[in-house]
Amino acid sequence: MIKARNSLGLVFFPAFDWAISPTHPEREERLLYTKDQLFEEGVEDIEGIQFYNPIIANEKDIQRVHFCVPDVESRLTKSHFISAGGAIRAMEAKMKGEVDKAFAMVRPPGHHAQRVVYGDRGFCVINVEAVMLERIRQEYRDLRVAIIDTDCHHGDGTQDIYWNDKDTLFISFHQDGRTLYPGTGFLDEFGGPAAYGYNINIPLPAGTSDEGFLYLLDHVVLPILEEYKPDIIINSAGQDNHYTDPLTNMNFSAQGYAQLNSKLDPDIAILEGGYSIEGALPYVNLGIVLAMAGLDYSHVREPDYNEEGLKQDKRTSEYIKELSRHVYKRWENREELWAKNIKGRENVILKRQVYYDTDGILETQRQNFIVCNKCSGLNTIDSQSDSGYHIYAITIPRDGCPNCLDQGYRIYKNASPGAYTDVYLQDRINDHYCAK
Repeated sequence: MIKARNSLGLVFFPAFDWAISPTHPEREERLLYTKDQLFEEGVEDIEGIQFYNPIIANEKDIQRVHFCVPDVESRLTKSHFISAGGAIRAMEAKMKGEVDKAFAMVRPPGHHAQRVVYGDRGFCVINVEAVMLERIRQEYRDLRVAIIDTDCHHGDGTQDIYWNDKDTLFISFHQDGRTLYPGTGFLDEFGGPAAYGYNINIPLPAGTSDEGFLYLLDHVVLPILEEYKPDIIINSAGQDNHYTDPLTNMNFSAQGYAQLNSKLDPDIAILEGGYSIEGALPYVNLGIVLAMAGLDYSHVREPDYNEEGLKQDKRTSEYIKELSRHVYKRWENREELWAKNIKGRENVILKRQVYYDTDGILETQRQNFIVCNKCSGLNTIDSQSDSGYHIYAITIPRDGCPNCLDQGYRIYKNASPGAYTDVYLQDRINDHYCAK
């Protein structure tokens, strides 16, 4: 019998009863073909690999992360609670020592879901990784975490949630936002005042292949992780960089994904995008499973794989090398950049518009990050949508000082109900959430 070098927990939830439409790219077949491939390869018979059933996340799990408008129950289906619960169960298995690593193959995905939620954008309603992580942080409070987002689309939701959290390093490498949804993820998106430099984007040119992805992993991501020294590494494991994906323009392969996970050595992987249901997902997921388990993945190949045809051109390779040098230099100079852009400011204001492409909702948002020399600082959001809501939301951070705690409750109490349709408070210190 084959034995895994790393014990691995797998959580599988295809969400049979949920889809945006019967023919939408994000549908249950994304996981059903993968399940067939895993069982065909005998993965369930490998000693050290075990399957777990998902649990169901609860309303409080969602409220730790999101301001769902008007409320959680109105925005989520049962499948969203179970998808998040599957991720929670995966990380529980790792943290409790039941397994060395865990991979949650769940849907619906989540990395485009930002803190404010009016509906579905980028096929995401809630941020599965964030809901998972913040649930676990209630028990393991001082976790220092790195989230590496390998989805072809920029993880703008995860970026938004951890924008001002120095204990959560977020690195996203993705197809350049000038050529792909959601049109964000540029170098100057570097983090909030309390976490400036800890939000790192690596926008890649179309046509990037295994060579390019693995180069930036070796020359940017791994050196940064070595310096940051996270307690936990989470791979936000989108698979739409694959050369057969219908929504993107990259040339990554199943072998490339397997090598990436072998080198990155994540503790947790959470399935995100990937819409080549037959041509990519069964092989990519198999490669990731074998790599995480510490098993030989060299035989994993797509039926139409053509190494010569997927070679990266010289111009792309040179561009990626220069980009890697630039990104890493910014990381090294983050304190100087903080002094130049943040030091001496009492507030940092972030204004933007967010479009919910699935539901056709436009949000106009103004975030205020209050700079505090004792904690991460209070954050407020004034948000309006063309669906008729005008909300005000206050977040007291996990490391909040007594002054920011008192100020947060004072702002919540004094917010005029007549000026807003809804007012929300996240008290992350006491794990208390309320609305009026």
